[in-house]
Amino acid sequence: MTTTNQASAKKNNAAGFWIGLAVVIALCFLTRYVYNIVKPMTLPGNIPGSVLEYPIWAALVGLIFNWIFKATNIHERLTPGFKTELFLKIGLILLGGKISFKVLVTAAGGAIIQGVIMVTCVYFFSWWLAGKFGLPDTLRAVMSTAVSICGVSAAIASAGAVLAKKEEITYVTALVIVTALPLMVIAPMIAKAINMPEPVAGAWFGGNVDTTAAVVGAGTIYGETAQTIASIVKQTQNVLIGVVSFFLAYYFVSKEGDGERPSLSIIWQRFPKFVLGFIVASLLYTFNVITKDNSSYAAIQNIMNWFFCAAFVCMGLELSVAEFKKMGWSPVIVYLIVTVFNTLLALGISYLIFGWLFPVSL
Repeated sequence: MTTTNQASAKKNNAAGFWIGLAVVIALCFLTRYVYNIVKPMTLPGNIPGSVLEYPIWAALVGLIFNWIFKATNIHERLTPGFKTELFLKIGLILLGGKISFKVLVTAAGGAIIQGVIMVTCVYFFSWWLAGKFGLPDTLRAVMSTAVSICGVSAAIASAGAVLAKKEEITYVTALVIVTALPLMVIAPMIAKAINMPEPVAGAWFGGNVDTTAAVVGAGTIYGETAQTIASIVKQTQNVLIGVVSFFLAYYFVSKEGDGERPSLSIIWQRFPKFVLGFIVASLLYTFNVITKDNSSYAAIQNIMNWFFCAAFVCMGLELSVAEFKKMGWSPVIVYLIVTVFNTLLALGISYLIFGWLFPVSL
């Protein structure tokens, strides 16, 4: 490529970035508009519109305009501005500003025990099953981390640790969204049908549903106590993102180095730095540098919500049916089987821990 052509391509890419970014911002405002309309409504099944949080509408808006842009042949020009990972990472760092390490004590040791059991069992079952289906190790790592911890954010963290391909992240992200949205509504219905106690139901949602937004939505549908326990359990699992990412980086570096012990510098290069930002923000909140009474708290949460909204819009915009066709049905089958395993295991563990060992009454 000549220097002139390189300069032209760079200019077009820069233009695409700014135009694409403007499109994302506009779709965020559209998402907020739709959410505010639906929020006071009561949807079929007596589902309050308020529990269908903005990430769901953002993803749907993104999907709709994904189709429109591709139908009009302008999608490729706008893709430089679709920065899903960047928006999510910034949002996750800011999320730490509202999560105290004290939440791990709020539900005694129950949430910690459940988190460790669920993440360990689901991760290794997914890793084993994906291996039986012959999936690449990088895809196995991203998928196993996503389904065992907290969906999209965990997938991104693990992808950075194992240097996964972008299409693998996109693929797993699509699977997370496709399964989490129905589960957010179906899980509370099942819980109501079997008259599940709210603490148990909340623990089940937190251990079963892959995305934090969907977990909160499911808990809110079922009740205030369920929402609280669901959030605590999911936040406990979120804390394990950094731990899993560290061990993944160590494993993959060891594997690539023919069994040699990897240097700390190599692991540091692959370690997802935004996890440290999340921890720092969480510590600031824990030690009352950031407080709910502080005006900065509301500003941080508002900014966080906008970045998350942009991330979910981009997820919808970047979803590619072609990627599903390219990678085949094996990853879909693996993900669905692991999701069923996750659902059943979480149900039993939730009854054992929050129904018997550590009953909670809030």
